[in-house]
This record gives sequence, C-alpha cells and structure tokens, in this order.
Amino acid sequence: MANSELKRVVVTGLGAITPIGNNPTEYWEGLISGRSGIAPITLFDASRHECRIAGEVKGFDPLIYFDRKEAKRMDRFAQFAVAASKQALADAQFVINDLNAEEVGVIIGTGVGGLKILEDQHEILMLKGPTRCSPFMIPMMIANMAAGLTAIHTGAKGPNSCTVTACAAGAHAIGDAFRLVQRGYAKAVICGGAEAAVTPLSYAGFASSQALSMRNDDPDHASRPFDRDRDGFVMGEGAGIFLLEELDQALSRGAKIYGEIIGYGMTCDAYHMTSPVPDGRGATRSMELALKDAGLSPEQVSYINAHGTSTPANDSTETKAIKKALGDHAYRVAISSTKSMTGHLLGGSGGIEAVATILAIANDQVPPTINLVNRDPACDLDYVPNVSRVLRVETALSNSFGFGGHNVTLAFKKYV
Repeated sequence: MANSELKRVVVTGLGAITPIGNNPTEYWEGLISGRSGIAPITLFDASRHECRIAGEVKGFDPLIYFDRKEAKRMDRFAQFAVAASKQALADAQFVINDLNAEEVGVIIGTGVGGLKILEDQHEILMLKGPTRCSPFMIPMMIANMAAGLTAIHTGAKGPNSCTVTACAAGAHAIGDAFRLVQRGYAKAVICGGAEAAVTPLSYAGFASSQALSMRNDDPDHASRPFDRDRDGFVMGEGAGIFLLEELDQALSRGAKIYGEIIGYGMTCDAYHMTSPVPDGRGATRSMELALKDAGLSPEQVSYINAHGTSTPANDSTETKAIKKALGDHAYRVAISSTKSMTGHLLGGSGGIEAVATILAIANDQVPPTINLVNRDPACDLDYVPNVSRVLRVETALSNSFGFGGHNVTLAFKKYV
C-alpha cells in the first residue's frame, strides 16, 4: 500500500456514448423516459443472421473528438472509450498537465476489443493476400488500446491497465481504479468500459449459442429483463466512463461531486464457461463483499442496478442472489435493469450502468425496467416496471457478471 491511510474516492466526471444518447445528459434523459435504443441492425447486412436487432450507437461523429487520420487508426470501441473519457474530463473540469500527469491513471475494460478490424482484415487476407493487411491491424485490434489511446489523447501518465473479464470488464475497471485511488497509488483515474461488437462474426457466435433474443419484428420490446417471456439478450455498444478522484483533491479544486464509491466485491463461480452457478452463490458473495467493504448493512441499500441481461438463466439466478445477499430487505429495495433500454454492452455494460447508478443517486430518481409486462414467478422482486420512480437514493449497488463466472458488485453512496 502506497499510503496506510485509505482515501475517500468520489466521482467527479462522467462520459457516456450509448444507444440512447451520446453524452451523460442524453443518456440519463433516455433512461428516465424509458426509451428503447434497440432497432434493426444498420452496421452490417444482417439479412442472413438469425438475430437482426441491436442497440447501436446512433449519430456518433468521431471527428468531434479526433481528426480524420486519428479516427481511421482506431477501432470503434476505442473511439467510444476515448470520446467518453474526454467527456468525463470536461465534465469534471479536470485538466491534465505536466504537474499532475503522473498521478492520473487509466483503466478501461472491454470484453471483445477490436473485433470489427479483425474481421475486416481477415477478409482482406483471404481475398487479396497477406501483404495487403494493414500495419495498424494489431494495434487497432488489441483490447488494451482503449486505455492506451485514452492516455495518449489525454496525457495521463499514471497507472494504466485494461480489464478483460467479459461482461464484468467495465465494472472490474472501476473497482480496480477505486482501489488505486483509495490506497494512494493515483490521485485520479479515468475508468470504465467500452465495446463495439455489433459485427457479423460476433452475432453468428452468440446466435449459435442461443444467447440472443430473436424478436426481430419487435425490437423495442426484445430486451425484457425479469419478464416471463424473455428469450435472450440484445447486443449493445458504447462506452461509460468515470473520473474518480481522491476526495481531498476534488475538494481543493472545488469539483462537482456526483457521489462516492465505497465498496468493491468480486468473486468467481468456478462453475461453467457461460452459465451462472444455479444457486447464485458467486453473485451473492460479490454483493456481500461489496457491502462489507463499504461498511453497509443490507437494510441501507436503496437501489440496485441489476446485471439483468434478459436471459432465462441470469435473471432468475440474480434474483436468488439478491435475496440471499439482502435477506428480507430484498423485497423492499428498488431494482432495475437498464439493459432493457440499451441492450447488453458486454464489457461496456459495467461502465454505462455505473453511470446510471451514480446519476440515480445524484438525482434521487431510479430508471425503470421497461418491457416488464408478464412477471416471472421466479423473479418476484421490485424491478421498477416500465416507469421511472422518484426515490431518495442514499446508497446503491451495481452488479456485473461475465462469462467465465466473473462477478462484480460496486457500492456507491451520496456524498456528504
């Protein structure tokens, strides 16, 4: 530990590129209004695919954030990450300079990385031969490039890393960044998750594993977490980024504070490549560890942003886990899955869902779970169905679970 005294860590900047808005304000307005970002795929010709819908980012212009030459040398997931990171720094009015650059870190997670560039370059290899492949293929494809390019574009020279833990990657990145600041290894960290996996190969693979919703004729209602008629998740894309800061530094510069991060739990099911352990024990322990780390009792939790993928296995298992972690209070806590509106961003989901969670705390309003029409008897908690709710949110948890059995829970509270 760099410093024996644990620091308080606050959220001072937000960035969001999502299927329902390309900045945090638009994203929050979309969540609170219960707007679906799911629509027919436009990024590629999906006519031969079983699933033809996605939560695509719409109207994103990379030239707002970098010049044309730079944009061409970045995969879409990295463009999203750098753009959202620049948003977070601007939102926080945080300037990285020669005096503080080495104290500012970057941790950005992704589940897949630059899959689109890999697919494109493989096609060139097959059609035109190896000499025609781009010299930028590898640096555009590799997963750590979101974190690396963010540092290059912002000047952050502190700790830099990339978490690659499937759908838990963005949440792991935020938790790891929290630990760095809490223990004095950095004064601030840009952190979160990014993904851009709406590609032909990705869709072929997920559809073959029967993980995706097939409601092609009704995209608005395809992502329906906790509903009896859910039939799989819907892929989304985008990025969600925090600027985390040591409290004393944030106060010294008069920063706006959205809330405080106070706990981080992570476990592994050690059970199956893609399925959660049926009793939900790994997810339960993740929540229990986050509560213990935060010094919270279950009764203090106001809201949970659920992983809530809209798959049959996840939603019932997560419900079991919440009941075990919170006991009787599970029936009194507000829970919602914002994936009902954005789709599932894989490694980016923990980022945008943490943004939603901290905004729920800051605004005392909870986003809904849309498309919750027919309650699954196995999912019998308060999922804030269909309409947002004004609610005093003192403390909140955000859950993220990934293939491989990775479980992460982040705990936040109002700053006082």
